[in-house]
Amino acid sequence: MTKRSVDPARRRSATQVSRRGLLGAGALGASALSLAGCSTPLAAGLLGADLAPGTVVYWNLFGGGDGVRMQDMQQGYRDQYGADSLQATTLTWGNPYYSKLTLATVGNQPPDVAVAHLTRAKPLWDGGILDPITEEDLAGVGLSSSDFAAQAWETQVTDSQNIAIPLDTHPFTLFYNREVCEPAGLLDADGLLVDLTGMDAFEAALEELSAVTGGLAITVANVSETSTPWRFFWTLYNQISDATPFLSDDGATISVDEEAFLEVMERVRSWVDKGWLNQGLDYATSQTEMFTGSSGFYLQGEWEISTAQSIEGLDFGMAPIPQLYDQPAVQADSHTFILPRKDRSAEERRLAMQFIKVMLEQSMTWAEGGHVPAYLPTFESEEFQSLEPQRHYAAAADHAVYDDAAWYGGSGSTFEDTVGAQLGLVQQGVLTPEQALQAIRDQLQIYTSTPSPL
Repeated sequence: MTKRSVDPARRRSATQVSRRGLLGAGALGASALSLAGCSTPLAAGLLGADLAPGTVVYWNLFGGGDGVRMQDMQQGYRDQYGADSLQATTLTWGNPYYSKLTLATVGNQPPDVAVAHLTRAKPLWDGGILDPITEEDLAGVGLSSSDFAAQAWETQVTDSQNIAIPLDTHPFTLFYNREVCEPAGLLDADGLLVDLTGMDAFEAALEELSAVTGGLAITVANVSETSTPWRFFWTLYNQISDATPFLSDDGATISVDEEAFLEVMERVRSWVDKGWLNQGLDYATSQTEMFTGSSGFYLQGEWEISTAQSIEGLDFGMAPIPQLYDQPAVQADSHTFILPRKDRSAEERRLAMQFIKVMLEQSMTWAEGGHVPAYLPTFESEEFQSLEPQRHYAAAADHAVYDDAAWYGGSGSTFEDTVGAQLGLVQQGVLTPEQALQAIRDQLQIYTSTPSPL
């Protein structure tokens, strides 16, 4: 993919006059009320109250089960370094989080460490919001690039700099109901899903599942839901060997391969026409259909493992989405740790890296929520390699495909909302694949023609 060359030093220059710099003070002030309403620690860290010496200020966006596990990991840090060693704040997931992080940084009041999806870290870097993480930073706390899963680590490298430290990979995943799959002849002697590589094998499996349920074989949320249709499409699209990036030139160009786009969406629509795939289901109902045995397969991010495990009596398994076209690929993102741009002493950098290291060392806690550890000492441990059902889909991280870099792209972004909505309408039968592609081009034009506001 073609990238515009930008001098990193110029990008991060403290004296550079930019839209960021001009808006920083006013925007930060305008957002003070919403920020102050989040929690006492946030108000203290952002609005200037004193902190104990050596306190690490940390922002994240984790709710639900992830939020509980992250709190446990944060407590693990406090247990080692003292109750006042960490000030942690959770903000609203998605665009609100990234907006507040950006505003705090341009207002010179960022946290010491923050979480970012890898796909959102790249636009933050391009906007001068991040400090690079050097080999010296890593070595100072006993880390190196070889400690991390190759796909996630190599993806975060931007402009020959390390911009983020991956905590995990979270791939789009296939959940299956054993009580439906067994009479369909799709389980091996160990109760695991048989190999379904190739379109013929997969479609034969859908036909068998449909015969068992008397209806649906597979469910994919597409009503009041935009991220899931995008993840579904991006997985299959990238399994086509000559498919081009959807976006190039840092989001300025729509470069999607029209033939590959139409192949995938026509295939999706054919599954609906045959009664194998739902025409329209929201997020919760798409789960329920598989959980209750009304379908055999359900596609969603691996984080829904906690929901499946909470269903009494549900006998389910998980597997990587099969390779249906030319090569293995699965849509994924990674939660990462970033260092928002700020003046740091050597000791402040060391404390930030120390915090990250301790979080990584607790990756097993994180893995229990379904995420595949990016930290290899945890991934390769006997404890993780025996974890059920995580070990059965963990290899999907090797074939992770991230969203193309764009200031309006990444997880929970305007791009996913825009494109995913049109893809969902194809599945619903409202649009043809050709109409959806044209609508995508039309609706993205305002973003492709607008320079990054960062």
